[in-house]
Amino acid sequence: MHHTSAMRRTTLLILACVAAVVAAASAIVGSLIGQTASSAASAPSPPSVAPASRAPSLGELPREGALGQPPGALTEADGILPDGATVFDDYPAVGNLDPALLHALRDAATDAADAGIEFELSSGWRSPAYQDQLLRDAVLQYGSEAEAARWVATAATSAHVSGDAVDIGSLDAIEWLGGNGAQYGLCPTYDNEPWHYELRLEAPTLGCPPTYTDPTQDPRMRR
Repeated sequence: MHHTSAMRRTTLLILACVAAVVAAASAIVGSLIGQTASSAASAPSPPSVAPASRAPSLGELPREGALGQPPGALTEADGILPDGATVFDDYPAVGNLDPALLHALRDAATDAADAGIEFELSSGWRSPAYQDQLLRDAVLQYGSEAEAARWVATAATSAHVSGDAVDIGSLDAIEWLGGNGAQYGLCPTYDNEPWHYELRLEAPTLGCPPTYTDPTQDPRMRR
């Protein structure tokens, strides 16, 4: 009986030691897990990488103020157009276009309407103040004057300010002009702005001249 009690006490002592070891190990593991979770939570996130600038696709046609909303001081009198404006409207952005350009646009739009195509404009004539605002917005968006110059001209050189250019605002009209515009003298000017059209009087007989990569390649921008 005494021998049995001694064995029992020994067994209980061993079990107590094992339990203590297990408890200590659990505490250590829990501490390590907590430290790991804390480290993971406090670790800095990898920096996001801004996408490189690229030419917009035809599916990303610009609207008025696409490079930044003009301030409230600018109005339709400066050339701002509402959505859905067409070459037949009488907004200043339309009415202040070169008469020959406007006549060609309306002739083309009349014929295109037979195919169910409407010539919407996203931009036409612009005031110098509006052009200056768009250029400032472009510098902010693209990060430098050099990159902004690929998209927006100065007020002194812009064909929009002189009334000699329009930006077509509907994809089907751009595609229609791509195949038919030359017979009306309407030609694209820049590869990176397929919506930008100007009048080329020689185009009905000679076809449209080659386009520039972007406005920085246009000698008129260096006046």
